Amino acid sequence: MKRRDAKYNPKRQIMSLEKCDFSTIAKLFDQIRYGGNPEHKFNPGDFNLTPPSYPRKAKSLCDSAEIFSHKEALALLKKGLKAGLISDRFEGEWPKNIWSVTDKNLPLEAQLENPANGTYHGYPLQEEDPFGEIVKSEWSRRSAEA
Repeated sequence: MKRRDAKYNPKRQIMSLEKCDFSTIAKLFDQIRYGGNPEHKFNPGDFNLTPPSYPRKAKSLCDSAEIFSHKEALALLKKGLKAGLISDRFEGEWPKNIWSVTDKNLPLEAQLENPANGTYHGYPLQEEDPFGEIVKSEWSRRSAEA
């Protein structure tokens, strides 16, 4: 994967547990959707994207996270939501970002793509992105508390 030259988004912040409204999160849990993005796919899996894949050099590929099924991507998105690993910025009722970590300890970031229906697309955080360590630390802490 090509190394990214631009700085990473400094606005990303995980909402503190004290500010998380878990009753609202519970309502969103059954409504949230995973859409996917062909720019993050080399292997299109079962995501039914148009085009099926359109990998771009500057984009991180989901293939490196070994996520090839829509069901698995949605499950990881829901785990991040349930743990409260959500952005402190919202668009309507939906957090702009949701973070999760795979069983292989790879941090993932999902970005809201359609606030009208709560659809996200996700990708692994690049190794050199320092926010990945924050995600893994919060994931570990919040998973232990659950």
